[in-house]
Amino acid sequence: MVAKIITGKKLRGALHYNENKVVEGAAELLLASGFAGDVDKMNFHQKLMRFENLLMLKPSVKTNTLHISLNFDAAEKLDDVTMQKITMAYMDKIGFGDQPYLAYRHNDVAHDHIHVVTTNIQPDGQAINLHNIGRKQSMDACRDLEIDFNLVKAPEKKYKPEPGIKPIDVQKALYGKLPTKRAISNTITAVMAGYKYTSLAKFNAILTQFNIIADRGAEHSIMFQKRGLVYSLLDDQGSKVGVPIKASSLYAKPTLNNLEKEFAIHKEKRLALKTPLIKKIDWVLQVKHTERSFTETLKKQGVNVLFRRSENGMVYGVTFIDHNNRVVFNGSDLGKNYSAKAITGQFKASNTQQLKPSQNLHTTAISNQPQGGTIDLPNPLDTLLKNTNDIGHLLPKRKRRKKKKLKI
Repeated sequence: MVAKIITGKKLRGALHYNENKVVEGAAELLLASGFAGDVDKMNFHQKLMRFENLLMLKPSVKTNTLHISLNFDAAEKLDDVTMQKITMAYMDKIGFGDQPYLAYRHNDVAHDHIHVVTTNIQPDGQAINLHNIGRKQSMDACRDLEIDFNLVKAPEKKYKPEPGIKPIDVQKALYGKLPTKRAISNTITAVMAGYKYTSLAKFNAILTQFNIIADRGAEHSIMFQKRGLVYSLLDDQGSKVGVPIKASSLYAKPTLNNLEKEFAIHKEKRLALKTPLIKKIDWVLQVKHTERSFTETLKKQGVNVLFRRSENGMVYGVTFIDHNNRVVFNGSDLGKNYSAKAITGQFKASNTQQLKPSQNLHTTAISNQPQGGTIDLPNPLDTLLKNTNDIGHLLPKRKRRKKKKLKI
């Protein structure tokens, strides 16, 4: 059993994410603690009001939200009653047993998992201390519950929790079986809440793995000049499909202005996550690799590698997406030893041939899943190359050849 705790300042967003999953049929309300009346008949705003009544008691506390996911091994098939007991026991052990909370059972990935939404503001107006709650109370609680409920022990299985975000089923969306706007909104909300990124290009590097891309339009377009942003679905070829949706109309308000505020915040927060990623890369580079084996080995460590290529197939950049720590770094951000030139220079000679854009691998997957499962995704590299309006500043500028005039 593995618990992931995300602390934040937007309880509305955490509740909105789970309630939308229920509407989509990808989750169900499993348990409601500390709610008077029939919760099943309550709408979103009534549930939110229960929490906001507490938040108003201590407005000076900005970090007032806990969004917890409890993840179980894929081999375990637990019934609702057992999951309810585990949830209640876990919340008691971390000191939140008396707090109001809502628990949702999600069925959108291979393994069973529960999402819990709660607040640390108590009825007396005091706030529960969240410092190191993950390393202290939560970790001990998980180990105790593994014994109490005879669960698969995470360390023994070397369990790695999934990113918790499932790529959008583009076909269902296009044929009206999946509400496109809601699906895009949920995915973007989850990415913004969980990942650390410092540019639109890095934000897109994450989104493309869930079949979405942010688009500013052509450089000389009115939308670009007015700093507009729209979001589109991507098919398995990395091409935009369907009707683009304005950023301002989505719940998380992922406009360019708002994203740029996140870029500044994440620039500092991601620094502590640089060393763990470097260690993973160094471990993989202990032996000689081809590009394919290097990429596949890092996938098993929960890291996606995106090589950026010019039109003639030359590698000029590399991006690493660490799904375990939910952070994105370009190779150059990590140091000169992790630049595209340095990394590819260590590959075996048999892999030095240049790949044409059409030969890029289409097997990129989020691999940090239990039991070695993978999710087939569109190749983010193809997406990045095809959508040059979004990240044109990453591509090398080519000098335009002057036409020779014929002498008569």
